Amino acid sequence: MAADDDTRLPWDSLLPLLQLCDSALPTGAFAHTFGMETYLHRDTVHDEATFQQWLEQFLDHQLVHADGLAVRLAAEACTGPDPVDARQLEDLDALMHAQALPAQVRQAGVTMGRRLIDIGRQSLPGPRLERYGELVDRGRCHAHQSIAFALIGVDHAAPSPVLVRAYLFSTITSLTQNAVRGIPIGQNAGQRVLAAMRARVATAELRIRGLGIEDLGAVPPGLEIAQMQHETQRARMFMS
Repeated sequence: MAADDDTRLPWDSLLPLLQLCDSALPTGAFAHTFGMETYLHRDTVHDEATFQQWLEQFLDHQLVHADGLAVRLAAEACTGPDPVDARQLEDLDALMHAQALPAQVRQAGVTMGRRLIDIGRQSLPGPRLERYGELVDRGRCHAHQSIAFALIGVDHAAPSPVLVRAYLFSTITSLTQNAVRGIPIGQNAGQRVLAAMRARVATAELRIRGLGIEDLGAVPPGLEIAQMQHETQRARMFMS
């Protein structure tokens, strides 16, 4: 079997996944750059080429070992006929909350996670998401968008590799839209960056398959320090 055979999407999953990955989904992603604005302030990121370089590093060294891995772990934990075990959700949620050392990034995970749970309950309901929402309501979980995304996807029959790639590319798309506004670069430049990132996203998902829960949060300190510095930056357009 070819490595990419399990990335084929069941047709019943297509429309729910398109809705879930829509850049207009009101989770608040438009307000976050996850430290990119610090690099704008330093003038390290200032055009299409330098933005793409930053985006590649963010994907390879933070998304892979945090949100991307969490999507895979959450999806694999609940692929059976019954909703996922509460203890597994609580443990993964706690790890995702703890590994986000910058306060703004940690809060973004909670805020966007709660928004995605709310949106999912109304528009993309399913038993696994509902189980997670109940744990958040009861204060047993913080909420994180990567976990909510995975549970919605599994509720709608999307396979784990597809969900990981969709999450990574959706996050990159949101960041690119923010770069179009914030650097600024043109819309055509943003599309060129996204086209260049497609193969890298596929490679990142294949790497995530080989990681374990012990790899969760193995993020280089440089990215985290930039995210921490954003909290006290003199002028900001974005929340993180």
